[in-house]
Formats: sequence, C-alpha cells, structure tokens
Amino acid sequence: MTDAVRTHGLFKRYGQQVAVAGVDLVVPAGSFAGLVGPNGAGKTTTLSMITGLLRPDGGSAEVDGFHVWRDPVEVKARIGVLPEGLRLFERLSGRELLLYSGRLRGIPKGEVEQRASELLNVMDLAGAADKLVVDYSTGMRKKIGLAAALLHNPSVLFLDEPFEGVDPVSANTLTEVLQRFTASGSTVIFSSHVMDLVERLCDWVSVMSAGHIVAQGPLEHVRGGRSLNQAFLDLVGGPAQDREAGLTWLGAKAKDTP
Repeated sequence: MTDAVRTHGLFKRYGQQVAVAGVDLVVPAGSFAGLVGPNGAGKTTTLSMITGLLRPDGGSAEVDGFHVWRDPVEVKARIGVLPEGLRLFERLSGRELLLYSGRLRGIPKGEVEQRASELLNVMDLAGAADKLVVDYSTGMRKKIGLAAALLHNPSVLFLDEPFEGVDPVSANTLTEVLQRFTASGSTVIFSSHVMDLVERLCDWVSVMSAGHIVAQGPLEHVRGGRSLNQAFLDLVGGPAQDREAGLTWLGAKAKDTP
C-alpha cells in the first residue's frame, strides 16, 4: 500500500507555545481519512504545513512521494485544498471563480468551461452560477470552494472542517462528491472534531491531542470495538472529575421571591 501523505517529526512553535510537537502522520493512497482531535490539538496547523501554506520549524512532509518544500510545484499540482475560513474572490460569480481558478492552473479554456459547468451541476449550484459569491450562503461557499479545489483533478484533497456551518442538504451533496472522488482512487483528508461524521465517512483515522498523533490506522483498529467517540475520549482524556465543582448555583431557583 502506497502513502498519499507521510510526515516525519513535523514541528511548529509559536513563541513559547508548541502547536505541533513532532507529528508522524501516515495516510494511505485512496483512503477517506479523518484527522480528529479536540480544539487546539494542532489539526489546522498540521494540514497547513503539509499543504505548503505554513513552513514548519522542523521535520518534513511528503505528498505522493514529493517533498512539500523541496518540490513545491510538483506537490501543489497534485493537491486540492479547502481551508477553514476560506477567502474567496467575492466580486466574481461562481462560474467566473471556477474559470479563473482553472486558468491559473493552466487548464485550457474550453476544458475549464466544461469542468466548471459539470461541477456547478453536481454541486447543485447551476442556478446560482452567475450570482456573485458575496451573496452566497455558507453552504454555497463551501460547495464552490470544493468545486475550485477539485477543478484540476488533484490526487489528494485536503479539507479543514468542510462541514462546519453547512446545512444537511449541502452536507449530503458534499459527501456524495467526496465519496465519488475516493471511489476513483484519489485520497481525501479532512479534519474534524465531530466523531459521528468521521465514523460514518472514513476508513482511516488519525487522532491528535496536544500536538501529537496518539493513534492512527484503519477505523476499526482505532475504534477497538468501541464507538469512535468513546475511543476518542479514552485516547485524549475524558472529562475531569471535578469539572462541575463550584457550579452548585447553576440551574438553582430562588426559594423566595421578593
């Protein structure tokens, strides 16, 4: 089994805070992989370094066998990225955004137009194709962002919280497109802290906590006979015993009214 992504000792520090503390991440080619962890675990920082958006302080990362920082052109030609908080060219229409993205990638005009039309149809955006992106809803923005990330037919797709703030109908559309993408042999890696979603979609899971990978492998291996949510709590630490201490007032009603 070949690896779509492999990192070695990936490390990132912000001042005195260590965000990623020597991550060895492995994602097999053709997998639908989830990178899960609590808020602040280092998921976004890790994905940003792997995709070349952020330079690491130590370690290395490879995509399809190419070193992210030594072979940046080769890597960027092979990846699609939908980061969290994606900034789009809002004064373009959805169709114009895809055409612009395709031409930046060097795709011939006629082919870009065909791919853009097909993606707009699949994403259920054909009716809003000529509407300005500034007027798109959150779900529509996620879908047009995913369309732009898929336009050049990448071999590895990176998604940071792709379902955050997305309505169930749009989420279902995104899911169908991503499952079709991996069925063709391509790889999806997405970060999330929603265990039910990861358990439903993924066949490979990497669990992060405090900047470290604490478990990774096939979904069934990581679960170990438990639900993924329970396995996650066991791995990253359950709630503190005294978490409710000092909240005796919460929900209490005054016995006497003035």
